[in-house]
Amino acid sequence: MADIRPFAGIRPCVEKAEKIAALPYDVYNREEAKAEVAREPESFLKIDRAETQFDDSVSMYAPEVYQRAHDTLWDMVKKGDFIRDEAPCYYIYELTMNGRTQTGIVACASIDDYETGVIKKHENTRAEKEQDRICHVDACNAQTGPIFLAYRSCGVINRIVEKNQKEKPEYDFVSPDGIGHRVWIMKDPADIRKVQEAFAGIRDIYIADGHHRAASAVKVGQMRRKGHPGYTGEEPFNYFLSVLFPDDQLMIMDYNRVIKDLNGLTEEEFLEKVKEIFDVSKAGADFKPDRQGTFGMYLKKQWYCCRIRPEDIPDDPVGSLDVSLLQNLLLEPVLGIQDPKTDDRIDFVGGIRGKKELERRCHLDCMAAFAMYPASIQQLFAVADAGLLMPPKSTWFEPKLRSGLFIHEI
Repeated sequence: MADIRPFAGIRPCVEKAEKIAALPYDVYNREEAKAEVAREPESFLKIDRAETQFDDSVSMYAPEVYQRAHDTLWDMVKKGDFIRDEAPCYYIYELTMNGRTQTGIVACASIDDYETGVIKKHENTRAEKEQDRICHVDACNAQTGPIFLAYRSCGVINRIVEKNQKEKPEYDFVSPDGIGHRVWIMKDPADIRKVQEAFAGIRDIYIADGHHRAASAVKVGQMRRKGHPGYTGEEPFNYFLSVLFPDDQLMIMDYNRVIKDLNGLTEEEFLEKVKEIFDVSKAGADFKPDRQGTFGMYLKKQWYCCRIRPEDIPDDPVGSLDVSLLQNLLLEPVLGIQDPKTDDRIDFVGGIRGKKELERRCHLDCMAAFAMYPASIQQLFAVADAGLLMPPKSTWFEPKLRSGLFIHEI
């Protein structure tokens, strides 16, 4: 059963929340991160990506970069840009994008639940990406970027959240990308107890987004345990910062593919190969996949509708995913792309960028593009429940959680 705890957070003072709140550290490259901090000098990105405070000659992984992140964070706390809540509480975090709203509970999840599989994963992590956040969390002595968790919707939790949302929010602002953010603080001890008990009755929690942040937070917790052999399990380092959303409020966007060459085939030869594998028809410029088993292909300035034949879909939670079928039926056997994680002939484009980005890439540096139908949250759950992993770049969640609104000191 899930151990999802309230905590006494460190968070921005009300008048600075909008300026401090920042997109996750990993959506920017170094140049983009520097530009964002130049645009908004109070952005939390100057802590999450402290190399923005150094010349480009300094490695973003240098010890002095992590030390600067620590110093900047705690200087801002000392200055009053951040405040500390006195008593443990849950926070309610509502995000609104294009008229659609999702509301999560900000809390701390147990590293033991992560290790025993109560908190389930659907992606592998890479050691070098983990190491960066391990150094950041350890140096800052705090978790600054929440992990995006999902659970099957629970009526008790929903009712308590709705009750608290009738109060005036602590934060209420629209970020530059048009996403609405509202935060309430759940202070009533009875509400907190009921929510904690309700989570304790939930068998499975799922990482939706933030696998590297989760793995890093857990490893820092393990390091702290080794450094405190008499630990009780109650110390803050035994828990990691999370936002938990009910499954029926979440939206997964498509994660699309672009291909840089056709493995020696002409465009006409490649199209014939595709027609041998899928049911293919020409489509208009406004075509969009409308169901599982259907994807779009852009080739030679023409969109095609491709349908996967039912007899080719296995009874397997991973093998039946559209991204798996595209990989196993076409990309590997025809184009020779055996490992999409490492092959530089394939690139991935998040659905938030739209079909025009796929067309742009084909006009710029690619030969073909594939517009996928998004996986469902139920498919993600099925893969994680089976103890399996989704192929790389299978899911794209929007809107993105902001960093800097909630900090968990460890």
